[in-house]
Amino acid sequence: MSEQPVFVLGDGLQALEPAGFETEEEFQQLLARHPRVLDFGRLADGQPLRLTLVAREMGVATSTESGPAYWLDHLFVDADGVPTLVEVKRAGDTRIRREVVGQMLDYAANGARYWPAALLQRAFEETCQADGRPLEEAYGELLGERAPEEFWALVEERLSAGQMRLVFVADRIPVELRAIVEFLNGQLRQTDVYAVELTQYKGSGDLRVLVPRIHGDVAGAAKAPPRQRGPQRKRTRAEIDAALEGRCAPEVRRAARLLLDHAEAHGRLVGGTATYPSMNVYYRTAEGELPVGTLSLYDGPAEEQFSFSFGAITRRFGIGAAAAFADALPAVGGLGEKLAKQRASGYGGWPSVPVAALAAEPGAVEKMLAAIEQLVGGRASSS
Repeated sequence: MSEQPVFVLGDGLQALEPAGFETEEEFQQLLARHPRVLDFGRLADGQPLRLTLVAREMGVATSTESGPAYWLDHLFVDADGVPTLVEVKRAGDTRIRREVVGQMLDYAANGARYWPAALLQRAFEETCQADGRPLEEAYGELLGERAPEEFWALVEERLSAGQMRLVFVADRIPVELRAIVEFLNGQLRQTDVYAVELTQYKGSGDLRVLVPRIHGDVAGAAKAPPRQRGPQRKRTRAEIDAALEGRCAPEVRRAARLLLDHAEAHGRLVGGTATYPSMNVYYRTAEGELPVGTLSLYDGPAEEQFSFSFGAITRRFGIGAAAAFADALPAVGGLGEKLAKQRASGYGGWPSVPVAALAAEPGAVEKMLAAIEQLVGGRASSS
C-alpha cells in the first residue's frame, strides 16, 4: 500500500507528500542541526532527553598508536554523560540490513577503549567553534555545577562501562535490522540499541514534516532504569606524586610538582575522578576560588598535560584579563598556536601544554607561574 500524505491545517488544508532524502549527506546534516528528532526518553532525574552534538565523522582508532581507522557518522552526548553513537543510512543502501550492525559494534567497542576524555572534549569544542556556537552556551546545557574536565571524565567512564546508546537512523528500517535491534536490546545490560525510522514529508515552499518512529524502545524499557552516577573517589596528591615517580623523567616530575606546590600555596588542589590520574588546581582571588586548570597524566602519546580553564577565567574576569593571561604564558609545546585559536574564538576553551615541553624550556615553568600570580593577584589587589 502506498504511503499516505499527512495534512497540515492552517488557513487551509495542505497535503504533504512522502519524500525521500536525496543524499546521505543531506540526511546527516539534518541530524547534526536538529538532534531533537532523536530526543526520545528521559534523563536519570526524569528531565527530557536533549542530545548535544560532540562531532560529525568522529574518528575511531583501533590502537593507541594508530590514527582513526573508521569514522562514526555522529557522536552525541546528554547531560547525564551518556554517549549516543548514530549511524545513518538511506533505505536504498543495502548495508542497512546487516552490515551496519557490525560497523556500529566495531565503533562502540573501539570508542570505549580509545576515546579518552581529553579527545572527546577537544572534538566537542572544535565542533562548537566550527558551528559558531559559543562554548558557554553549549556547556550551559550539559554541565550544571560540574567543570568541563569532570563532565568529560564522566563520559569516558560511561564508555568504559558500556553505558551508551547505539542508534541506527534510516528513512526506512528493514525488518531484518529491526529484529537484530530488538535481539541486541534484550541481551545487552548496559547498552541501549534503537532503530529510528525518520520519514520526511514535503509541502509547498520549504515546508517539511519529519516523523520519527522508534524501534527497540519496548525492549529497552524492560531494562534497569537509567544509571545514576554514584559518588566517585577523587585522586589524592600522594597518588599523583606516586604516578609521577613511576612514569616521568626527573625534569618532568620537577615541573609537575612545582605546578602543584604553587597551587597548594595559593589555593587548593581537587583530585580528578577520571580513569587516569588528574588534579584540578584552584587559586584564591578576591572574587572567590578560580579553577585555573588541570594536570592530567594520560596514558599513551598524550602523556602529561596541563590544561588551562580559559572558559572559567573569561567568565570570572572578562576577555581582557584572559587575553593578558594568554600573552603572559610561555609559547612552548604548541601552546602558542592553541592560544591563537582561543583569541579567535573568545577564550572559552581548554588549551593544553605538555609538561615535558615546559620542563625542556629554561624558565618556562617559572614564567607560567608568574602569569598565574599576575592573573589572580592582580585581580585581588584591584578589588
